[in-house]
Amino acid sequence: MLKYQKVTPHNTMPRAATTSLKLDPATKDRVQRLASARRRTAHWIMREAVEQYVEREEKREQFRQDALAAWNHYQATGLHLTGAEADAWLAKLEAGKRVAPPKCHK
Repeated sequence: MLKYQKVTPHNTMPRAATTSLKLDPATKDRVQRLASARRRTAHWIMREAVEQYVEREEKREQFRQDALAAWNHYQATGLHLTGAEADAWLAKLEAGKRVAPPKCHK
C-alpha cells in the first residue's frame, strides 16, 4: 500500500512570523487608500514597505561599515590617493579607457 503526503504551499514554504503594528489613524487611512488604488491588501503594502526599508538600511549600514574600515586602514597605514589622482583615474574610466586604479601612497 502506497502512502502519499499532500504537498501544499504551507508544507514547502517557511512559516511567516506574525508581528503587530500600531499605526495612527491617518497613516492607516493612507495605507488603505494606497492598497485600494494598487489593488493590493493593506498587509501587502505594509510588508513591502518594511522589506524595502530593511533592504535600504542594510545597504546603508554596509556602506557605513565599509567607510569605517577604510578610515581605520588609512589610520593604520597612511596609504591614500589625493583627490586629483582619483579624479584623473575616474576621468580615464569615464572616457572608456580600461585603466587600473593608481597606487596608494603615504
